[in-house]
Amino acid sequence: MTDGIRRRWRALPPWARVLLLVHAAGFLEGTGWHAADLARRGPHAYSSFPLVLQVFFVALVVLDPLVAVLVLGARRAGVPSAGAVVAADAFANWFVNWSWLNADWTRLLRPVGLLPITLFALFVLATSRPLWRALSADPVVACAASIREDAPNGPVEGRTDHGSQPRRNGAHR
Repeated sequence: MTDGIRRRWRALPPWARVLLLVHAAGFLEGTGWHAADLARRGPHAYSSFPLVLQVFFVALVVLDPLVAVLVLGARRAGVPSAGAVVAADAFANWFVNWSWLNADWTRLLRPVGLLPITLFALFVLATSRPLWRALSADPVVACAASIREDAPNGPVEGRTDHGSQPRRNGAHR
């Protein structure tokens, strides 16, 4: 980890760290499933689905780990990205499984398939707002240090703008 990532992680409350780890684990697990599908059946792994969904499910091999990297980096962009990707994934899975569910609704209760995808999607969406707030309140970002080590910490004598303009040394307040 770089120092910036370490600082962001240390600044987060423990509950936010746990949520980020669960999010990342879920997206990495999804990456594994889609990569395994492609390894077993090749580029036509989803050929029974509409073309748009075929492209989407293959794209998840890239999108899922990208979201995991953003989340593990404690980046705010990871929160809406996670919500968008998981919502689209859950919707796509419900769409392709709808006819099977109409024929036998007990398929929803299987431990592999729609149940974990749906529960994970609900979890990610339900925890998005608290995570966004925790990442936005990061004191490392909110209380950033001076740009330069030799920049004065207090107001510059004779200044009346109270630091809204750049200081003589180029640092902003």
